[in-house]
Amino acid sequence: MRQCEVYIHGIKAGILTETDSKTYVFEYDESYLQKESNPPVCLAMPLDKKTYYSTYLFPFFFNMLSEGENREIQSHLLHINPEDDFGILLATARFDTIGAVTVKPFKS
Repeated sequence: MRQCEVYIHGIKAGILTETDSKTYVFEYDESYLQKESNPPVCLAMPLDKKTYYSTYLFPFFFNMLSEGENREIQSHLLHINPEDDFGILLATARFDTIGAVTVKPFKS
């Protein structure tokens, strides 16, 4: 199982998990839900206490990844399998992303 914290404008919004069975889970942080003015991660995952499940990396997070030759270069330089979407997300979406969302390795 691998996890990361999801931030919107530097505020922790929730936890994204890849289970050992390659199921993906997203849950909003309770404190993030308490402030009504906080935006959702994306329209497909509105602010809610429910848990979101998917059998593939949620499209919003998948679209944060590079494609083609850039992805090949990143995976080579970072020593990550080019098919490892979650691993590439963890390695590349920490700092400089397009938009307000960043992800950071989970701190227990």
